[in-house]
Amino acid sequence: MSSLLSTLLLIAVVAPSATAPAPASATSPAPVIAPVPANDEAVHQALRQLKATMSKALNERDLETIVANVTPDVVFTTMNGDVCKGKDAIRAYFDKMLNGPGHVVKDVKVAFEADALTTLYGGDTGVAYGSSNDHYELVGGQTFDIKGRWSCTMVREGDRWLIASFHYSANVFDNPVLAKVRKLGFGTAMVLLPLGLLVGFVIGKRSGRMGAAA
Repeated sequence: MSSLLSTLLLIAVVAPSATAPAPASATSPAPVIAPVPANDEAVHQALRQLKATMSKALNERDLETIVANVTPDVVFTTMNGDVCKGKDAIRAYFDKMLNGPGHVVKDVKVAFEADALTTLYGGDTGVAYGSSNDHYELVGGQTFDIKGRWSCTMVREGDRWLIASFHYSANVFDNPVLAKVRKLGFGTAMVLLPLGLLVGFVIGKRSGRMGAAA
């Protein structure tokens, strides 16, 4: 009987210690941060290529490439708040800005930069934003630079990424047109301000068109 009792007591003491969890090691390795999945990296590379393609097309005035890389119902908002929807509207806007009577802008060169990686949603939608350094040459020979801001929504259709919307803007309180007006003084500024506003209006339209395809 005493032998049985001793055996039971031994089991009672040993069993809990055998099933207790082992203490955490003080030298446990740091958690491993998983790399960007290969498929996501492929998406970002495709979107970088889209940006490069559209920037090149804008600088070369290649309208066919521009409209080939937007959705049929694309929406873009220009610097002055105009909204164009669809490929036909883009074509009409280009024609008005480049060939219309009394156009002010002779040439524009753009350089778009993204602030961060595109945020992806569900594998077929992405939202990007960033800045744009634009160099303008006017019909009269004047040149100046504008730093704009943009945001863009892209969607995947099949194996291609297309631009679904683009919004472009610039600082209305600090831009080259206003800077020139300030330097002229109050009297002269009052005479030339309407002209400055008109130039700004037309430039805004042209800038919005350039930004819309980025």
